[in-house]
Amino acid sequence: MSEFDRRHFMKMTAVAGAATGLAGVGTTTAAAADGIVNGQVPGVYRYKIGDMQCASLHDGSRSFPLPDAFVTNVPKPDVLSAAEAAYMPKGMVTVPFNPQVIVTGGKRVLIDTGNGPGAFAATNGAVGQTSKNLVAAGLDPKSIDMVILSHFHPDHTNGLRNPDGSLVYPNAEILAPAKEWDFWMSEENAAKAKSSELMNSYFGNVKKTFAGIESRVNRYDWGKELAPGITSVAAPGHTPGHTAFVLSSGSSKVLLQSDVTNIPEFFLIHPDWHVTYDNDPDQAQATRHAFYDMAAAEKALVIGYHFPFPSIGHVEKAGTGYRLVPVAWNGSL
Repeated sequence: MSEFDRRHFMKMTAVAGAATGLAGVGTTTAAAADGIVNGQVPGVYRYKIGDMQCASLHDGSRSFPLPDAFVTNVPKPDVLSAAEAAYMPKGMVTVPFNPQVIVTGGKRVLIDTGNGPGAFAATNGAVGQTSKNLVAAGLDPKSIDMVILSHFHPDHTNGLRNPDGSLVYPNAEILAPAKEWDFWMSEENAAKAKSSELMNSYFGNVKKTFAGIESRVNRYDWGKELAPGITSVAAPGHTPGHTAFVLSSGSSKVLLQSDVTNIPEFFLIHPDWHVTYDNDPDQAQATRHAFYDMAAAEKALVIGYHFPFPSIGHVEKAGTGYRLVPVAWNGSL
């Protein structure tokens, strides 16, 4: 038996392979009147990197009216046009979330945790699906050895806790970027953030998320191998300690970009657009260009936290920006 429960997993992906792009949201599966079940099959996509066993776990997607300042340096009509070109519902924007689980060197590693079980209940299952989809992949949350956080925004950290405050991954070592920890744990920075509703809410969420478990969180530096074949990469701008990762095994390598960009329909095609969530927009813009120039030159596979599920593809240069070429769905892995 492999680290993934392969028999259970293959039963699930036999359905997912037939559904391809519909395999996203694992909610209710009660029979519908016409005989087709309601909801979607589990959002799990298995892939391999050399000897690493990996899976993209769909945490769900949020659709919401496009805020006036979602893109801070471009007029809203231009952004609405980009959303329309991507066939998003009129006046809306849709943002998906996709943590990754990796079995490497005998360790079960989760990179980022999604919006959390509390959000699952609050959104009727629209987001917060990570731990449920982890189980669908054949892994018990209690079996996770390590949780690596890329940065401290809520959609990456809130999956650490159940609604009652208990830990979703009680036996896991928690790793966080040292620069990220220092920024968000600074009382001086928290005081400065009170003038911004968004930043103030972020600081409050960080305090709540890590309350009582500070001693369990180990800090890591950039350029370090955190688990066999998983190396942290400096990618600041989105947040001061925002981190990407290189996943490598044998001759295979994948770039896990975390939030180098938000949704590709906006910020990959237009890498100079600034999303409202970026702490230092100019630095984030420079990081995007450097990261994607490297990915395009190396023809590397890229995994994007906010890419459409299963969140894996190649990035090519296209005019003044880039374009995403999604991987072909492989139902045989």
